[in-house]
Amino acid sequence: MGFRPRELRDLQLRVRAEQQTPEWKARYAVRSGVEGTVNEFAHAHGMRRCRHRGQGKAHIQHVLTAIAVNIERLSGLAPAEEAPTPRQPTAFQNYLDQREIPRLKSWRTLGS
Repeated sequence: MGFRPRELRDLQLRVRAEQQTPEWKARYAVRSGVEGTVNEFAHAHGMRRCRHRGQGKAHIQHVLTAIAVNIERLSGLAPAEEAPTPRQPTAFQNYLDQREIPRLKSWRTLGS
C-alpha cells in the first residue's frame, strides 16, 4: 500500500471540494454540452483529418461541416406545435343540441 505525497493529496482534496460549488458545476455543464458535439464531429463526420491542405481550406471544411450538422439537427426537430382545429360536430351531437340534451364535456365541437 502506498501513500501519495502530502502536496498531491492536499491538491486533490482542494480540487474535489471546488467541484462541489455551483460555479464550477455551471462551467462544467457548458463543457459537457460541447463534448457531445465535438465527439459527433470527430467520429461521425471524420473531422480528425482534413481533405485539403492549409489552414484556410481546413477552416472552410469545418464551417461547411458545422452548417451541414446544424441543418441535419434542425430537420430532425418536430414542427412547431399548433393548436389542433376542433372537429365538426357529429350527427349525434347535432341531434343532442337540437333537443337541448346536455353533452359530456369531453366531446370537442366548434365554438365550445
